[in-house]
Amino acid sequence: MAMASFRFPFSRPLSRKTWITTMVAGLVLVVVGTLVWLYERGQVTEDNLNIRAVSFSDLPGWPEADYTGFRAAFVKSCQKIATLPATREMGGVGIAGTAGDWQPLCEAALALPPGPELLQSFFESHTTPFQILNNTEETGLFTGYYEASLNGSRTRQAPYLTPLYLRPPELVMVDLGQFRDELKGQRIAGSVVGGNLVPYPDRTGIEGGALADRALELVWVDSAIDAFFLHIQGSGVVEMDDGTTLRVGYAAQNGHPYFAIGRELIDKGYVAKEDMSMQAIRDWLEQNPDKAAELMQKNASYVFFRELSGDGPVGAQGVELTAERSLAVDRKWLPLGVPMWLSTEVAPASGEMKSAPFRHLMMAQDTGGAIRGPVRGDVFWGHGDHAYEMSGGMKSDGEIWILLPKSLAAKLLQRPTS
Repeated sequence: MAMASFRFPFSRPLSRKTWITTMVAGLVLVVVGTLVWLYERGQVTEDNLNIRAVSFSDLPGWPEADYTGFRAAFVKSCQKIATLPATREMGGVGIAGTAGDWQPLCEAALALPPGPELLQSFFESHTTPFQILNNTEETGLFTGYYEASLNGSRTRQAPYLTPLYLRPPELVMVDLGQFRDELKGQRIAGSVVGGNLVPYPDRTGIEGGALADRALELVWVDSAIDAFFLHIQGSGVVEMDDGTTLRVGYAAQNGHPYFAIGRELIDKGYVAKEDMSMQAIRDWLEQNPDKAAELMQKNASYVFFRELSGDGPVGAQGVELTAERSLAVDRKWLPLGVPMWLSTEVAPASGEMKSAPFRHLMMAQDTGGAIRGPVRGDVFWGHGDHAYEMSGGMKSDGEIWILLPKSLAAKLLQRPTS
């Protein structure tokens, strides 16, 4: 069969460079056209937060919930909100109003007697629950994180050869939402060179010595794998070689996107999808030391740390996190410092216990590079072996509701629907 021939409308033969450029441009047009075609037919959808007013009787597990430990988390957020100007936006896409909308609720909460007994009736009297949806989808992914444990030294000596770096002074972090409303929740980072903001070195560059000999090392730890997981968790406790402890927390990030290496292990067939967990990733890295560094460097995101002086890690809201009560959310969509009802499932990574319902009143107090979307959350489990087990095994569908002050809820319900 004769092959069909095509003649491009050029007066002379194309150079190799021009031919490649033309083909790439054509391919881009095809891809974009395909995405537009799929989008118009509803096969590709963008994230979009919607809310639905409900009653407390609609919240799974609300009547029999245990509120032990919640008040401490709630008080921390309220004390922070009390310091804000009343006109300060709470964040997210605007459903939570301003600090002034929350300050009366917080004032009333701070006046409550200690203990969990009155919390249920307090929220029923002062708030209205709204279910959070992604377009029309009620469910999303919920995972867990913990405060990591590491071994370290202030000086570089075997086996303490992996540094945790302080934030470099030239690193600039930019909240793009301050420049364009449509970019709210998006951030970049880099350094200024010749008056231009340029990308900061990625994980490979930094581990290759981009920050060497600058006295930016906060502490040296004995495991590159432990350091990698600390970058994911954002905070940790370092047991020092002199018998003291050092608590470290997130200070900044290099601006490169987070890449989940667990996805790579699944794609290459190294770990089955149904067996994937934080512990499975760690086991593979420890069992394959010749490939571990290369895999970890696929995650170009790199985190810088600071020394903490409090009793716990500090979340993105600027308050200490509370085990099993602090929730990391995507601040592009949701505000920080607000109560949320979470209904999902948990099971330890060891698999010794079957999945059990996890229905908790939480405080949105943190965020994370892997937390993306309106119905998405990461439960903080605290520090120690139990926290490690529970967070590593948590990966379940779930639903969330935000509890808004009644006066603010009334304003939202009066808004015209589009």
